[in-house]
Amino acid sequence: MKIEREEEEDIVMKKIKLAFLLILSVALVLLVAQNTAPVQARFLWLKSEIPVIVLLFLTSAGGFVAGLLVALLLKKSTKSKQ
Repeated sequence: MKIEREEEEDIVMKKIKLAFLLILSVALVLLVAQNTAPVQARFLWLKSEIPVIVLLFLTSAGGFVAGLLVALLLKKSTKSKQ
């Protein structure tokens, strides 16, 4: 009885994850389709004309990497204190 309930919960969770992934994929396709116009981006002495979606991707990826590094450094510093 308990095993059947856990299996049902697993199936529901998989459906929720699939629905979320589908919604996220559609949103990503819409974002790409609407942001193809080129913009001029400047960083320090570099100047380039790139599509908005590429600029969005680069800034998002940079933020993700920065957050990941901070999380790893904080995790490492808390382990060394213990």
